[in-house]
Amino acid sequence: MNTRTDRTWPLPKHPWVMRMTWSELLFAHWPVDPDAVARLLPRGMTLDTHDGKAWIGIVPFLMSNIAPRFCPPIPGLSRFLELNVRTYASVDGKPGVWFFSLDAESRIAVRVARATFNLPYMDAVMSLSNDDSGHAHYQSRRTHRGEPSAEYDATYAAVGEFREADVGSLEHWLTARYCLYSMNRKGRLYRGEIDHSPWRLAPATYNERTNTMGKSHGLELKGEPHLLCAKPIRVRAWVVEKCGE
Repeated sequence: MNTRTDRTWPLPKHPWVMRMTWSELLFAHWPVDPDAVARLLPRGMTLDTHDGKAWIGIVPFLMSNIAPRFCPPIPGLSRFLELNVRTYASVDGKPGVWFFSLDAESRIAVRVARATFNLPYMDAVMSLSNDDSGHAHYQSRRTHRGEPSAEYDATYAAVGEFREADVGSLEHWLTARYCLYSMNRKGRLYRGEIDHSPWRLAPATYNERTNTMGKSHGLELKGEPHLLCAKPIRVRAWVVEKCGE
């Protein structure tokens, strides 16, 4: 029996197929007019809102130790930087993540993810460095042919104590998402289940120099963002499946 309170539904009964580690992760979220976001979602998907607001997340992080189950990490696919633009939505009552874009520095990973998971991965030139004070300096410039340009340049660091988010809080609502949604070229929705231990989160300092990630999707991110840094976390993923089956 599943006794965890952070998950919103039980684990899948069939085996997971992929493992990975997420680290150096920042959740930067902006409240946005729900109508402006809902019009960008595919048919069959319901926008999730919190206190009447939609939320757009810009999430830079490092993916590492990526490997299929029972296999060692694959060279060229096992470690790369990623930066996603996301919002939150449900299909058939299951709350998850809808990605507007996922920029990554691995050309191989971009093509595998596009073909296998129907996700809008895009090529980018990216860098991450950490200074002696613990600040992460993250830069990304999209280079994917045929896609709108987008750039991101920011510095962030955790401040205060890392702790699990309280169930029912905005922090829990934004981060306790145990599936992703994608859509194939025929307009069919898919769900990819994931699992990991509860996030350990802390408030963050943030200095943003450039951020046109939302603009490339027609979304204007205004005002001070809601900021959280996260401890590294190990993730398991399942094969994506058609929604409604």
